[in-house]
Amino acid sequence: MRAKIFFITLAVDDLERSVAFYRDGLGWPTDGIVGREFHDDVTGADGTIAFFALEDGLLLGLYERVNLAKDASLPPGPRSPAEFSMGLPAGSREEVDDLLRKAEAAGATRTAPAHLRPFGVYSGYFADPDGHLFEIAWDSNG
Repeated sequence: MRAKIFFITLAVDDLERSVAFYRDGLGWPTDGIVGREFHDDVTGADGTIAFFALEDGLLLGLYERVNLAKDASLPPGPRSPAEFSMGLPAGSREEVDDLLRKAEAAGATRTAPAHLRPFGVYSGYFADPDGHLFEIAWDSNG
């Protein structure tokens, strides 16, 4: 198995709200919501999804929570923002602070203030409108 991830899919409660957050609030590129015409007869999942083109070919998918559970043939479960976080790079302490403010202005909730971590990384956390956790980080070591 190749050690490469080419897309990450986040389960969301309100697809339109989430697209607006990432597209309009954070300024990430997307073609918007697509796949409305598709339906999986095996799992019952709808194909309605939105993809955001990130750097280096990585895609971020937003998929309604109920459809992601159906698509994976799993029962929907409770969400937990502490299951994982995604890291966003910054070029300086000031950029970390600026990006946290931008995320909050777009509708995110700051969960942890930016500060210098014991291992030399200056970072802070925010949660998107669905509770997905992001860490904006600058490595002061190099």
